[in-house]
Amino acid sequence: MVERADSGATSTVKAAAPRWARCRTGRWEEYARGRRALTRDRVLAALAVLTAGLLAFHRAVPNSGVRLGSSLESFLPWLGLVVVVLFGLTLLRRSATALVALLLPVAAWTYLFGGMLLPGSEPGAHDLVVVQHNVSDENSDPTGTARALTEASPDLIALEELVPPALPVYERTLSPDYPYHAVQGTVALWSKHPLTDARSLNIKPRGITEVWNRGLRAVVHTPHGEIAAYVAHLPSVRIGASGLASAWRDESADLLGRAVAAEKLRTVVLLGDLNGTVDDRGLSPLTSRMNVAEHGFAFSFPAAFPLARIDQVMTRSATVGHIHTLPSTGSDHLPVAARITLG
Repeated sequence: MVERADSGATSTVKAAAPRWARCRTGRWEEYARGRRALTRDRVLAALAVLTAGLLAFHRAVPNSGVRLGSSLESFLPWLGLVVVVLFGLTLLRRSATALVALLLPVAAWTYLFGGMLLPGSEPGAHDLVVVQHNVSDENSDPTGTARALTEASPDLIALEELVPPALPVYERTLSPDYPYHAVQGTVALWSKHPLTDARSLNIKPRGITEVWNRGLRAVVHTPHGEIAAYVAHLPSVRIGASGLASAWRDESADLLGRAVAAEKLRTVVLLGDLNGTVDDRGLSPLTSRMNVAEHGFAFSFPAAFPLARIDQVMTRSATVGHIHTLPSTGSDHLPVAARITLG
């Protein structure tokens, strides 16, 4: 420290740090910045690897207790948004390490869902068109809903949550083009082709004690031969503080899977609100036995902002070439339509 007299006043002036000290300080700050940048790059790379692991090995996520595995699988395609965000951050950081790591989730997502983005078969290259819709027991416009479902000119229309007061409206509206129909409880099937052997399906979980009839099976006599058509509405799932409550849904899916396995007709078409996505292991009794849509995401619920497709079309000895949603009706679900190739 240096003291200097000036006009009778005394002032104190700090001496400048030596050049070697300034050099060492600058190098340390540069080193610290480099370490922080490297840490951020490693965090991005680690997040990319974690996302890839969740996509590729989602079945390894435990499903006991809070049903974490099913919760992840219900929204599995949306991990693609995580990949997009990580890609943006990688470009911002200009990190080669993170960019290389990001190739892993991109490859995993593309393998799982890339085919869903393809257009599928030509519109005329199919044998049947089917429509599946949970029409909602609170639907205030059943007439408009019925008319909307016919816009796709389907061969089969499957409905759930069909309450008794609305049944005459659907019968009256659909009968001119769909003269054959079967109703069991709150599920129904309308068809352009003759139906026989319509009967109820017992898919009721043991814990439900009230009247509950939400499954039917009928034989459809199509120009391409007989097929067994199943319509089902599996129990709802709830997401709360204790996780995903899906025990009844899973039990009902198992009963439905056993019924399909016992079906004697070779070709089966299953339509229904299954309250689960095809990636959800809770539906494995069905997805392990049946074919699911090869093209199209068709997120159907909730109608206001669709996040998942829980309205499904599955087949045995047939192919679901493409599935898509139809315009919104008075329901909290969107209708889905699918093209099916038999054989």
